Amino acid sequence: MNRRYALGLSLIALFTDFGLANSSFAQAKSLKDQLVGTWIYISSTGKREDGSDVQRPSLQGAVTYTADGRFHFITTRTDSPKYASNETTRPSPEEAMAVASGSIAYTGTYVVDDNTKTIHLNIETSTFPNLVGAPNQRRIITSVGVDEMKFTNPRTPAGVTLEFAWRRAK
Repeated sequence: MNRRYALGLSLIALFTDFGLANSSFAQAKSLKDQLVGTWIYISSTGKREDGSDVQRPSLQGAVTYTADGRFHFITTRTDSPKYASNETTRPSPEEAMAVASGSIAYTGTYVVDDNTKTIHLNIETSTFPNLVGAPNQRRIITSVGVDEMKFTNPRTPAGVTLEFAWRRAK
């Protein structure tokens, strides 16, 4: 009888644990937890305030969110010229302009508001100095899954709304 009793209690405990893990009592991952990791650029679109499209160049890049609240973002044109001098400190004026106007990188800290699905950024350094310390830098998450994320930058310094698609780095 003791064996049956012990077996019955074990089965009840097993099914109770399984049931709770799959019920509403089990806590879902926070938005921040879902974001943590590195995401590879897929595509982006841009719109002006009047709703007209902004032509986007062919880009490559990545964004990384760390569990301790840091982030790194970079995109660069896929057709950026190689420097003829082969030295990072000696581009021609045309090469320098092409790279500077076709790349953006910034890093800093972030916090996530789960209720509004918004990432609030504090940009500490950037290849575009006007972003450093700029107020109200936010990205609105429109979807996030295991392997894909989309967010909107609701207003760039040029007044454009950008929508980005990313895939999780493997």
